[in-house]
Amino acid sequence: MFSWPQFALALAVLVLALHLAFILWVMVGAVFTRGRPWLAWTHILCAVYGVVIEAGPWPCPLTLAENWFEAQAGRLPYHGPFLLHYLDAIVYPNVPPALLTWLAVVVLAINAVVYARRWRRLRAPRSN
Repeated sequence: MFSWPQFALALAVLVLALHLAFILWVMVGAVFTRGRPWLAWTHILCAVYGVVIEAGPWPCPLTLAENWFEAQAGRLPYHGPFLLHYLDAIVYPNVPPALLTWLAVVVLAINAVVYARRWRRLRAPRSN
């Protein structure tokens, strides 16, 4: 049977993997939304939310959950098993916060260009 610290650590790894998946979705989600307007709107909202959380003074709820589960497991944040250590390095790179904010804006701009091109193609008159 699992003890609470082991279970909390497993939940920390799960939340961290979810966090990484969300970041990847925000970065490249536009690729998967072609022909799926409801998914495109979901991606756009997630991308805007990601930039707002990155640029604003608010903590990310996933980060708070990760840290809480790690504390419950008796670990300091950013320490632990192989998977947890390397996912932390991907999700929280050691770069200046201002650079992360600019990168987030660039990612949002690239996604906006993808959506703008699709929207123009949909609105363009078709010649027969």
